[in-house]
Amino acid sequence: MEKIGEIEIRVIGKSGNQDLSPENYDIKHIVSILQNVEDLLFPTNKKDRPIITYDIQEGSVRHLFKTTIQTVIGFSAVLSQIQANESIDFLELKTARAIENIQNLSRQKNYEFQIKTSLNDSYELTINPNTKFIRTENIWVDAEFYFYGILKDAGGKSKANIHLDTDDFGYLSIETGEEFLKEREENLLYKKYGVRAKGQQNIETGELDTKSLQLIELIDYQPKFDSDYLNSLIKKAKDSWKNINADEWLLNLRGGYEA
Repeated sequence: MEKIGEIEIRVIGKSGNQDLSPENYDIKHIVSILQNVEDLLFPTNKKDRPIITYDIQEGSVRHLFKTTIQTVIGFSAVLSQIQANESIDFLELKTARAIENIQNLSRQKNYEFQIKTSLNDSYELTINPNTKFIRTENIWVDAEFYFYGILKDAGGKSKANIHLDTDDFGYLSIETGEEFLKEREENLLYKKYGVRAKGQQNIETGELDTKSLQLIELIDYQPKFDSDYLNSLIKKAKDSWKNINADEWLLNLRGGYEA
């Protein structure tokens, strides 16, 4: 059986004139923590992640997450690096954004968050209205990208976008604008496309901000096997080598290198 460890996010603050407790802690703040925990622990590969279980307890409010001990050890190392650097710029984008979201909630509600793990030598990271765990804006610059994949979805209620399933970057949501989709008469779905898009890229790590992507151009990408073209290339190659002795040519080549 796999060993299990624990991650705790303790919230200290007030609800009106009362100290925070599970009885007066609003559900939207619970949802906010739950939405950010997955990005804290698994910023890139969520598909194959282990199970994370959740409990809430007194004191003031203690969010308790249980998962594999390997995950807990890795997260403890992340906490120690954040504490040592007093910065989140080195983190994976989604992990940095999750810390940033907790920092913003701390300032909005005047809460203090104490984050630690069940390891004996665990580091505890404190986030309160006075801390400044915000990404440095000048390390993110505008850039252009090319993606290739299958277009799986298009539309959106509040923001028009396309969803491209790629081998290299996973499932990408790319903002298009309503007018682009209205103008498309043909069915876009389940076809291979190249996408030229703009977005934000980290100048230190090269990481791209997948939530900033906006469409520039949709490129029809339907690679086809053309047997006639291939045969014509083979014929040209045969004609070029027609009067050449391959063994003699190779011997001369080797002699040239030796010389």
